[in-house]
Amino acid sequence: PSMAAPTINAAFKAAPAALSEGAQGVANRIRKNLRHLKSWRQREEVTCYRVYDADIPEYAVAIDVYEERIHIAEYAAPQDIPEEKTARRLEEVLDAVQVVFKIADRQEIALKQRRRQRGTEQYQRLKQEQTKRVVHESPVKALVNLHDYLDTGLFLDHRPLRGRIQAEAQGKRFLNLFCYTGVASVQAGLGGARFSTSVDLSNTYLDWFRENLASNGLAEAKHRAIRSDVMTWLAQETSEYDLILLDPPTFSNSKSTLNHFDVQRDHVELIVRSMARLATDGVLYFSNNQRRFTLDPQISEQFAVEDITRATIGPDFVRSSHS
Repeated sequence: PSMAAPTINAAFKAAPAALSEGAQGVANRIRKNLRHLKSWRQREEVTCYRVYDADIPEYAVAIDVYEERIHIAEYAAPQDIPEEKTARRLEEVLDAVQVVFKIADRQEIALKQRRRQRGTEQYQRLKQEQTKRVVHESPVKALVNLHDYLDTGLFLDHRPLRGRIQAEAQGKRFLNLFCYTGVASVQAGLGGARFSTSVDLSNTYLDWFRENLASNGLAEAKHRAIRSDVMTWLAQETSEYDLILLDPPTFSNSKSTLNHFDVQRDHVELIVRSMARLATDGVLYFSNNQRRFTLDPQISEQFAVEDITRATIGPDFVRSSHS
C-alpha cells in the first residue's frame, strides 16, 4: 500500500468496555503475534519491534512497540474505499490496541495517518513537540521521536543489519551513506570501529545523529557527520573504508539538491562510486525498500555479490509466520 505524510491524530477517548467484532479480530491477531515473538524478544532482549503489519488486509496499519509506547501508522486506503469506512476501521484498531496493551488514555498512542505523497510532503514536520525519548537496541541507546515526523528516528526493520555491522566493526573504518539518524554508526562505534564517517543531506538528521553519539559516549572527532548530497560527496571523496552501509531512499526530491534520485534508475552509478571507496577485502552492505527493485546484472558481473535479504529480516518482519 502507498504511504504518505501523516495528517491527523484521532480524537482521544478511553478504551471501550467491549470490542466490536472487527476490533476483536485485530486484538486476537496482536495477541497471537505477541505470543509468537515472546521467546525471541526475551532471548535477544528486543524492546522495540513490529507487532502487526496489515495482517488483516481490511485493517491496514503498522503497529510498532517502542518499549512502553505504541506507534501506529495507517497505510493509505484504496481510492474506492469510502472514507467513513477507513475511519471506522482505524477506530477499531485503536480500540484493540488500547485493550491489548492496557492503555487508559488514547493520547499515549502515537498515531499517524498516511496519504499518498506529493513532492516533499514526506519530509515536512508534523508537530513542534520535539519530544525525543531514549529506547534501547543493545548496546545502543537510541533517541526516537514518535510524534513530530513520519519516521521515528529508528528503522526497526534494519535491526539485524545494524547488529551485523556492530559485530564486524572492530578496528574497521566505517562509512554510513544516507545515514539518517546514524544509529548504525553508533553501533559501529560501540563495536570498536577505528572511526566512522556518516553522510546525509538533512541537518535535522545529522543533529539527531550527534545527539545519539553523545547519548552513547562517542566523540564527534572520531565519528564525523557530513552534510552533503551522497552522489556529489562520493565523486570528491578519496578516503578508503573497510565497511560501508549504503541505504538510499527509494526516491528523493529534496529541496536541497536539483537532482531527483530514483534507486532503480540510479543504483548502478551509486554502487560503483561507493565501491570505489571500499578497501580490498572490505564489505559494502546495500539496502533499499523498493519492493520491485532488481539489481542490474552489471553489478554482479563487476563485483562479488551475495543476497543476504533473508538473513537480515527479523522475526517481527517475517509476516508469513503470522498467518
